[in-house]
Amino acid sequence: MAEYIPLEIPDNPRLAQNIIHFARALRRAGLPVGPGRVIDAVNAVQAAGFTDRMDFYWTLHACFVNRPEHRVVFAQIFRLYWRDPRFLEHMMSMMLPAVRGVQEEKLAQSAEKRAAQALLGDQMPQVPEAEQNEGGEQIEIDASMTMSYEEKLRSLDFEQMSTQEIAEAKRMLARMKLPVKPIQSRRSIASQTGARTDYRRTLREALRKGGEIRSIAHAKPRPRWPNLVVLCDISGSMSQYSRMVLHFLHAVANEKGQGWAKVHAFTFGTRLTNITRHLATRDVDAALKAAGAEAQDWEGGTRIGECLHQFNHDWSRRVMGQGAVVLLITDGLDRDDAGALEKEMERLHLSSRRLIWINPLLRWDGFAPKASGIRAMLPHVHSFRAGHSIASLEDLAEAISRPDDAGEKQRLMALL
Repeated sequence: MAEYIPLEIPDNPRLAQNIIHFARALRRAGLPVGPGRVIDAVNAVQAAGFTDRMDFYWTLHACFVNRPEHRVVFAQIFRLYWRDPRFLEHMMSMMLPAVRGVQEEKLAQSAEKRAAQALLGDQMPQVPEAEQNEGGEQIEIDASMTMSYEEKLRSLDFEQMSTQEIAEAKRMLARMKLPVKPIQSRRSIASQTGARTDYRRTLREALRKGGEIRSIAHAKPRPRWPNLVVLCDISGSMSQYSRMVLHFLHAVANEKGQGWAKVHAFTFGTRLTNITRHLATRDVDAALKAAGAEAQDWEGGTRIGECLHQFNHDWSRRVMGQGAVVLLITDGLDRDDAGALEKEMERLHLSSRRLIWINPLLRWDGFAPKASGIRAMLPHVHSFRAGHSIASLEDLAEAISRPDDAGEKQRLMALL
């Protein structure tokens, strides 16, 4: 039988009640917060005191956060609940739809919309119905040309999604496919008609029939499918995008009939981690949980050059020997030596059949290759594309099926 742990209420009972409501908001936002953690948080605040704001933040953080991906959500909910004196008005204005031309739309910060939705709960603001004008005529608005919910979700930035939108986006990503065309190998197979004559099989059949050639055997190239190799950046600036890409990658790895021989996945931040075996798990939540436990550098720093060197040295010959297609998902913001990074990118380029760079920074209209890491990497990729939304991931099929597709590379190369 579990031991009973008494709940010690601090001197201010309202503080304990606020901690309980704060924990409910965290649970609605997706954090695994149970009654035991609430009891620990109340007792920890009583022991640590409530005199310093940062001490209070890290006390609750230690009680409620145990996974790297929950840090941003916790920080936003804490800011709105404890630090902003007008958090309710801020959330209500953020959740209400803005009228174009009257109120300028302002995108929420990272996880802010998700935090606002968790705090509001069921008290979502309702849009007032259209009122009648002075003449008594009801004004009707033709909404037949407006986008559907899924169409809006397809173009929405992953960083701006609420909890409900993230869940729906994951379901859409699970249904997506990434087919690839087969490659004609040097080996051949028998064919009734073909451009090539199979002399060996023709002579072998003639020997079986007394040495007389009665028919000509034909052959055609044997089709084979390439490997898909994904190198996914899981540093702090890429964490949300990486999770969504890994959901998509799990669907690709477990969907039969898409043509890939094998799907290999690696994550990198400050070190390289092979998570291929975890993606074989059919349940996506269990697969990503195991992958997160394997990669200990989630939301850490970025050492792209060093991680690419480790991949080229230890894994390139194992997974790229048959002309693999490589997806490199990173923002390219690396502070290491640009010369070493360029050398490793050139080696990766020569080892791959197609090297496609997916960069979420392309969502900005004014994006330019100013960072040294981006300038070092850009010349050595075949295609340079955005990867911040469902629509951008759907465009990958076009980039893979068209060998001449360069994405935004040609335009950005002119800016170097």
